[in-house]
Amino acid sequence: MLKNTCKFRYVFLCFLLSVSFLCSCARSSPQQSGDYETYAASKGDSAPSPADPAPDSPQAQKARMDFDTLCGKLFHDQLSENYLTLHYTLADPAAYGITDCGLDFGDFSLELLKEAGERQKEDKAALDKIPVELLTQQQQLTYKILEATYEAEETFDGLELYYQPLAPTVGIQAQLPVLLAEYIFYSKQDVEDYLNLLSTIDGYYGQILEFEKEKAKAGLFMTDSCVDTIVSDCGAYLVAPEENFLTSTFNERIDAMADLSEEEKAAYKVRNLEVLANHFIPAYETLLNGLKELKGTCTNEMGLCYYPKGKEYYEYLVHSSTGTTYETIDDLKDAVEKQLNYDLMAMSKLLMDHEELGEQLDDYQFSYTDPNEILEHLRTAIAADFPELEHTNYTTKYVPSSLEQTLSPAFFLVPPMDRYKDCVIYINQGSVSTSGDLYTTLAHEGYPGHLYQNVYFLGNCDSPLRKILSFSSYSEGWATYVENYAYTMDNGLSKELGSLLAHNASASLALHALLDININYYGWDKDQVASYLSQYYDVSDHTVVDQIYGYMLDAPVNYLNYYVGYLEILRMKEQAEKTLKDRFQLKEFNRFLLDMGPAPFTVIKPYFKEWLNASKG
Repeated sequence: MLKNTCKFRYVFLCFLLSVSFLCSCARSSPQQSGDYETYAASKGDSAPSPADPAPDSPQAQKARMDFDTLCGKLFHDQLSENYLTLHYTLADPAAYGITDCGLDFGDFSLELLKEAGERQKEDKAALDKIPVELLTQQQQLTYKILEATYEAEETFDGLELYYQPLAPTVGIQAQLPVLLAEYIFYSKQDVEDYLNLLSTIDGYYGQILEFEKEKAKAGLFMTDSCVDTIVSDCGAYLVAPEENFLTSTFNERIDAMADLSEEEKAAYKVRNLEVLANHFIPAYETLLNGLKELKGTCTNEMGLCYYPKGKEYYEYLVHSSTGTTYETIDDLKDAVEKQLNYDLMAMSKLLMDHEELGEQLDDYQFSYTDPNEILEHLRTAIAADFPELEHTNYTTKYVPSSLEQTLSPAFFLVPPMDRYKDCVIYINQGSVSTSGDLYTTLAHEGYPGHLYQNVYFLGNCDSPLRKILSFSSYSEGWATYVENYAYTMDNGLSKELGSLLAHNASASLALHALLDININYYGWDKDQVASYLSQYYDVSDHTVVDQIYGYMLDAPVNYLNYYVGYLEILRMKEQAEKTLKDRFQLKEFNRFLLDMGPAPFTVIKPYFKEWLNASKG
């Protein structure tokens, strides 16, 4: 989703993609502004449920109004920080009382990160003053989500320079162009806004470069190999404007606008070429030249733990990004290893019992290979185990060939919350094959993955604030969970082969999660990584080890966002099956997770226990 964990602190661009093995970005920081009483009265989630505390007392009424007002303020501030986030989140911002967002990408600096942290403390103090026991059930849930988020973010104080906005595949420089290419033109004004917004990208990238210089001064700049990869990948953005994919995608959107004359369309196309030539391409040239100048200033070619506060930062990343119920990294590592061993033992038994599976692993094919056929099959086939979903429009698109080497295998482009049924899934033909992993990839991104989960939640949630709070480990954990489920569906594979592939996918992700922990928290070097991998794979090519090692340095905790969420869901499912036995219904378990919606697992777990007790009858 380019969605990430909910981070109020960050004051830079919010991305809105949900991807296969791609982390998303942080939310922008709240600012003090505006009158939120009208919003609170009309948009808040204050309708009491039968189990809600009695609303009669003046104290309860005040508490609920105060909470709605705070939520309204946070919603307004989050979406007023930068225009791209606002446009992608709301097709009609004025309907939500937002009319004061500047036409830029927001601001990015060390000073602003620190200021945002102070504002976050003020908002937490306001939250703490509200008596949670007097709130409605839905308000209490939102309260607990905010409380958990603020508590996790408190540990970020003093660690601001450890944050890395630029990285191969997952960095701003790789993902921003995709969002620009998919920027929807609802009206002529949107075209004007887009061109004005794009004209500010050089200033925005200039701010990011200054932040990277601050990192270098502090001895926290990226590795040389990371610089080389970013510079190489960004070559696709430095082509002549006439050949740039932002020209072809812009022209397609312009040509589709019925309310523009041919003269207006031609004029806009010329303006776009000028903006690309005068702002977009220079922005990337300046950024890449600046990175080249900083190359060689890296002080640590190993994991985060070798930096002065590296372990502290890693612990922050794990707990803020995954919202895990495992209290320590040691506990989490043990849990991952336990699940890995379980999957490996299950694979071994399947291969022993069915010798033919060994040969089938290298030559299997799903019944469906066309993207739209796959999605339609998945949409109908999941009905037995998942709640019904309202009708949804979706489009599949292919990543431009020039970007195939720089983007993830696939991603779901999160639509505006007020047009949440209009969905787009991007497929990277350079990374996925129709015969192999496209089926499960689309289960991850489409049904019953990101598309399904996003539409379900937005269609059933009444709180505007909750609709914009993103928790990547919940979202990616869910998508990974259902991706593995897809292996066992009626998809052309035998039951045994599907089960083997599901366990293999789980084990592979676990290995990457463990390497992330061992490299960044326990300090493994490349020799230790090579030795560990040799237990499972014939890894004689050190290039493979270098690539894996480098990725863990460039994007720490990325794999954990997927695996920890998946692991938390597996543990809850196992507990439900053990407790409920014959009364267990997969559909109702899935409904519980979907109804909860994105949240830290520390918040979800107590609600799960209540659901489990209620399900006993």
